[in-house]
Amino acid sequence: MFKTLSVVIFAIFLLTGCIFGDEQPLSEGDQASPSDERKEKEVDPTIPTDDPEVIATNLEIPWSIEKHGDTFYITERPGAIVKIENGDMVRQRVELEQEISTAAEAGLLGFVLAPDFADSQLAFAYYTYEDGGEQWNRIVKLRLEGDAWREERILIDAIPGGTFHHGGRLKIGPDGLLYATTGDASIPTIAQEVDSLGGKILRLDLDGSIPEDNPFGDSYVYSYGHRNPQGLAWSSGGELYSSEHGSRANDEVNLIEAGKNFGWPVIEGEEEQEGMESPLFTSGSATTWAPSGMDYYDGKLYVAGLRGAAIYEFDLETGEHREFITGFGRIRDVFIYDNTLYFITNNTDGRGTPAENDDKLFQIPLT
Repeated sequence: MFKTLSVVIFAIFLLTGCIFGDEQPLSEGDQASPSDERKEKEVDPTIPTDDPEVIATNLEIPWSIEKHGDTFYITERPGAIVKIENGDMVRQRVELEQEISTAAEAGLLGFVLAPDFADSQLAFAYYTYEDGGEQWNRIVKLRLEGDAWREERILIDAIPGGTFHHGGRLKIGPDGLLYATTGDASIPTIAQEVDSLGGKILRLDLDGSIPEDNPFGDSYVYSYGHRNPQGLAWSSGGELYSSEHGSRANDEVNLIEAGKNFGWPVIEGEEEQEGMESPLFTSGSATTWAPSGMDYYDGKLYVAGLRGAAIYEFDLETGEHREFITGFGRIRDVFIYDNTLYFITNNTDGRGTPAENDDKLFQIPLT
């Protein structure tokens, strides 16, 4: 009888672990549809029917896509940058002042080339490190020397890291300034604290100084009340959008305005409260996208979904959204250039189901 009771208790433990046992709180999800199985759906003539073309394989937990001319630069969370040029792939060293953290969701994350990269060989990166047993993030300037990147200057340090929720996306906006997303470091209350760098979208000059027109005076904070934003994109009209992980669903796509409060942890998803912004799109309380990188094209936002295992298309004019590409497992980032959409899978991050030669960089035409 005791043996039978033990088996029952163990089975209950496994069941509850499947429901509640990935991150605490849930962020990117513990698993997705197998990357080698396509989801069955009705044929939609506006969704690509051709398979995306594979550009590169065997990437190791890739996180961010950047492109210069015909050359791609892909960050990998363990601490390398992969250069892909003319079919050749070189894994470049990244020499940092602090050792890269190997904690969940941590590592070498966001990456963007300087506008004058061809001449300066400079770029910007966001990475996680440990100090005093705690996780922290910093934004740095890197310089490419041969096939190695070297940390040249710290722009912002001591961004809260915590157990999970590092944010990590970097983009240069139409105004020529650097924007960064930061997570709440698994401490929800700091998202509402304007003097904390956690749970925010930050805005800074490329030399690390604070822009004079930032909304909170002598502060990098551009918007606040975010849980774990991982995507940034601008429309052709200059509007800024961000994708954000909700708590066990309630994922969001937000229109970002300077100084606005986006509610976490007071409200999320479809909830409303005076003085706080509700999202343009939300997955609702029953569905999880786990949205990450995003880009804009022709009136629509294209957002990578991790647990949703899809690229989602959000129509800014009609307010409709749908799955645009599925069947490749967890998708971490998307990048659109010259009518072509590029994306990277993230099935090797410990939460996916890797297919042969995962992870991969793909491309597919949008027209």
